[in-house]
Amino acid sequence: MSDSFQMPAKLPELPYALNALEPVISEEIMNLHYNKHHLGYVNNLNKAVEQFEEAKQKNDLPAIIAFQSAIKFNGGGHVNHSIFWTNLSPINKDGGKTPEGALKVAIDQQFGSLEKFIDLFSQKAVAIQGSGWAWLGFNKALNRLEIQTCDNQDPLSTKGFIPLLGIDVWEHAYYLQYKNVRADYVKAIWSIVNWKNVSERYNQATKG
Repeated sequence: MSDSFQMPAKLPELPYALNALEPVISEEIMNLHYNKHHLGYVNNLNKAVEQFEEAKQKNDLPAIIAFQSAIKFNGGGHVNHSIFWTNLSPINKDGGKTPEGALKVAIDQQFGSLEKFIDLFSQKAVAIQGSGWAWLGFNKALNRLEIQTCDNQDPLSTKGFIPLLGIDVWEHAYYLQYKNVRADYVKAIWSIVNWKNVSERYNQATKG
């Protein structure tokens, strides 16, 4: 599983229709999340990169610093969502099917079972204060899986991990459907997790 993030950034094509994740994620949420929020990150990232390059040419240090922050936020939003869409799949396809192979072995060894992993991951996702993401990442230095959380749109790579599975817990990801009950959203989303995609990411991360 290889992600390609070229510049200028482009909104990636969804691997399913906007209504394909129902009833877990409604078409209305998907339309807003994908066509408004994600597209907004893409457009703002391209604008910030252009402004950053202009600031560099002018040797304008305050502007350079300011645009780096905008690049991190919007770039992180683009990267995170691009992974998120592939981490999900309709229930009648790969959604909710249990992991197999090396990833299953690693999860069982490190967390005891898939059920225990999901419980721990869900607890950490629900407990995030404000907006952010919960991730299953691969720590290449220690050759192990780890559950991590990130604030706002900070990408997991800034913590030194390879992202495998991310759950977006910004309110825009669930509020229209689940209101303020984040726990219900997190519980429901496991039925559409694309473990085949996560396994491919794990296999690639552990190579070499």
